[in-house]
Amino acid sequence: QVQLVESGGGSVQAGGSLRLSCAVSGYRYSSYFIGWFRQSPGKEREGVAGIGGDDSTFAIPSVKGRFSVSRDNAKKTAYLQMNNLQPEDTAVYFCAFSSRVLNIMNMPSSGLIEAWGQGTQVTVSS
Repeated sequence: QVQLVESGGGSVQAGGSLRLSCAVSGYRYSSYFIGWFRQSPGKEREGVAGIGGDDSTFAIPSVKGRFSVSRDNAKKTAYLQMNNLQPEDTAVYFCAFSSRVLNIMNMPSSGLIEAWGQGTQVTVSS
């Protein structure tokens, strides 16, 4: 059974940076999708950025150029680097795993996600 453990997050001022990590266990192969979704109070969960099984990457327009996803296969860990954070980025961020998504041209639907991280709070003050 795949398990995800998130770390990182916290509080920063606008313009600051944070890096989230997501460690994967319970999956023996190195080709899988890892991405981040976020949810703020009163809003639906939205996909933010991810990296596919073929190492293709995607980020939604509102974070493109500020957020980037990478992975270290040896450590089975993925990273979401968030730069120039803005108050509207404030949310709980969840990492997500899927063995069924190789090439990504968009964030996969929740129905394709096989495991979720526990979530980590990111708060950006103006």
